[in-house]
Amino acid sequence: MTVKIVCYGVRPNEKEYFEKLNTFHYKLNLVESLLNHDNAEAAMGMDAIILRGNCLADRKNIKKFAEYGVKYLLTRTAGFNHIDLEAAADYNMMVARVPSYSPNAIAELSLTLAMSLLRHTTYTTNRTAKKDFRIDTTMFSKEIRNCTVGIIGVGKIGQTEASLFKSLGANVLGYDVYQSDSAKETVEFKSLDDVLAESDIISVHVPYIPGENDQMINSEFINKMKDKAILINTARGELQDNQALLDAINSNKLDGIATDVFANESSIFFKKYDEDQSLDDPVIQGLVDLYPRVLITPHVGSNTDEALKNMIETSYENLDRLIRQGYSTNDVALPEKTSMTV
Repeated sequence: MTVKIVCYGVRPNEKEYFEKLNTFHYKLNLVESLLNHDNAEAAMGMDAIILRGNCLADRKNIKKFAEYGVKYLLTRTAGFNHIDLEAAADYNMMVARVPSYSPNAIAELSLTLAMSLLRHTTYTTNRTAKKDFRIDTTMFSKEIRNCTVGIIGVGKIGQTEASLFKSLGANVLGYDVYQSDSAKETVEFKSLDDVLAESDIISVHVPYIPGENDQMINSEFINKMKDKAILINTARGELQDNQALLDAINSNKLDGIATDVFANESSIFFKKYDEDQSLDDPVIQGLVDLYPRVLITPHVGSNTDEALKNMIETSYENLDRLIRQGYSTNDVALPEKTSMTV
């Protein structure tokens, strides 16, 4: 029997990867748009669904999927907060994720954003693009080898970024509740307050845990940072207080901020606005207006060849194991079923 899959959020450049890596010979329906309430019908007659971040796998859609006969719900992301796990349990749908993929993808973006802000390259090229070739005081900078970089969350991604910065000569500090032996080879672990106070660049790589670290990057966090430091968040938008970021730049507490993420980012990201059109969120609009001291990328951290390959291969393997074994090593634990009748 041929297994049929609908894959949501497949960008044009990703289609060849989905097809080339399909060694299991699944029958694929590649949908470019993210899953929403208007395109759930694409799952009709399918055995499985593969999602990406910001897809809307809520109870309404999961109920539809169950009615269509879908048995497997996979996400090609490490996070799974876009999936209603209670609904998945209620409708007997198995869920699996991709717990890890190329750590270089996120680490390289973090490094790139940090170096752009440190050397003011975006500011400078923005001026030369307008045929202004004068040098001003903003273009003066420290060298990275004379800087201290603080990594908050020293897992695979944090360690990779730490190694990149260390290879450039930076002093690298780290904070993590779990201090692995491998990380200790690259970073000097200190308390969070010390890392914040001593670092010229802070890069955040912690997972978002609802109810525990919501908006951990807030005014208190920023006030503990070194004056004129740079802050990078390529982890999750729920970790940052956008108003605190805006205040930090407007008050000149921080020299620059870069983020690849926002909470509820699908309401803004992946759309094109007219230049004179304001965003619905005035705080995010304020951050956009502070370019080039604030650099925003639309969740492109994992948008690399190697990361994409890892995500697709693992998703395909997850599905094969679920079908053959009834479980995979990357299953997402589902809550106990509610008393609802399905």
